[in-house]
Order: sequence, then structure tokens, then C-alpha cells
Amino acid sequence: MSVHEQFAEDLALYALGALQGEERVSLEKHLDGCASCHRELEQLRGDMALMALSTAGPVPPRRARQRLIEAVAREPRRSATPATRGWWTLVPWVAAAALAAGLVALGLQNSDLQRRIAGLQDQSAQQLGELQRAREVVSTLTATDAMRVTLVAAKTPQQPQGKAIYVRDRSSLIFLASNLQPLPPQKAYELWLIPTSGAPIPAGVFKPDAHGSATVINPPLPAGVQAKAFAITVEPESGSSAPTLPIVMFGAGE
Repeated sequence: MSVHEQFAEDLALYALGALQGEERVSLEKHLDGCASCHRELEQLRGDMALMALSTAGPVPPRRARQRLIEAVAREPRRSATPATRGWWTLVPWVAAAALAAGLVALGLQNSDLQRRIAGLQDQSAQQLGELQRAREVVSTLTATDAMRVTLVAAKTPQQPQGKAIYVRDRSSLIFLASNLQPLPPQKAYELWLIPTSGAPIPAGVFKPDAHGSATVINPPLPAGVQAKAFAITVEPESGSSAPTLPIVMFGAGE
């Protein structure tokens, strides 16, 4: 029996991590000075790594499996001590435990991947729903047959409004009012042109109709007056030469 054949079994057990005691010490001393056995040990370790990967990955090369089988086949050439046989009987259990651990890790990775995929699917569905709602909003806003309604507070009187249209070069003025409040007896509304300089100029006396609407069309005004604003006050029916406070409506040029 050659020296290499003597250590064949120990090399296989050492690669599996099952060689202990004096046999392990003796082999490690031999490996320090034997390059051939050291190469054989590295090949055995590589073969066992490929065998372990084959439980959850691609099939290892046939030459790796064959080298491992041949190394194990050489074991009967050397009678094993009771202690060595005890360790050898544990090898299948160690391999089974490693396989179980690998399967558990693979299962955890698979579960995590499935959770991530489910999360991405939920996020995509949510984004599609938001996009659909945005399209519905745009469709409603741009529809030509849409009914548009302005809502106001219930049982609240509408606010008075007035619109003055003034052309300075022609001294032309048209005033439209709505939602005006009823007047006390012998009172009227009076429109005032507020010039950029000087005193307010009377621009017409008027009373609203039953609906609160009124108009003033082309009252007599001085020529070429630059208007800064218009105002309305409550005056006697005959009108006043100067506004009586308070001013009930006021508006500057747009």
C-alpha cells in the first residue's frame, strides 16, 4: 500500500469535516509535505461543494461525482478505527441537515420574492385606478353637453351687483345693477363718477324694479373726465350735489 493510498480514506473524511483525533493530526502533518495529497484534498472539497449545490441548482459535472465515488471506494483498503467509523456514520445525517437548511433558505427566498411581486402588482393596480379617475375628471370638465350650475347659500339674499361701462372720449356711460335692496319712501339710489382729481360728479338717480334691477344710460356728464371709480349712495328722490354717507356700493376701474 502506497502512502497516498494509506491516506485516501482520511482525505475523504477530512474533506467532509468528519476526521477527528489523532487521524486528523497525522493527516494534517502529511499534507504539509505532500503536494499530491493536498491537490487531491482540494479536488475532493470542490467535488463535495458541487454535490451540495446540485440539491438546489444545476447538476454537477459527471467527473466531479466520479472522483468523489472513487475516493469513497478506496476506503475499505484501510481498516477504520471504531472512532472513525462513528464519525463516518454521521456523514449522511450531516448531509441531510445541510440539504434541509438549503431547502429552508430557498423557501424563505421564494416567499420573500412572492411578497415583493404581490406588492408591485398592488402598486400597479392602484396607479391604474388613479389614472382612470383622472381621465374621468378631465372628461367631465371638457364635456360640451355638461350642465353647469352655480350654487349659493340657501335662504341667503343675493349680493347687490353693479357694472359701469364708461367711454371717456364720448362721455358715454351705461350702468347695470341687480339684486338691489328696496329703498325707503322718498329715497333713490344715485350713481357717482369719482374722477382722478376733484369732487365726485353726479351720474344719475334711479330706483330698482321689483326684482332689484336698474339701469342708467348716458346721463349728462362733463366732457373728457378721467374716471377713477364709481360709487352709489342713497339720496333724496331729486338727487344730491354731493354724496351722502355711507357709500353702499363702490368699484374702481378694471
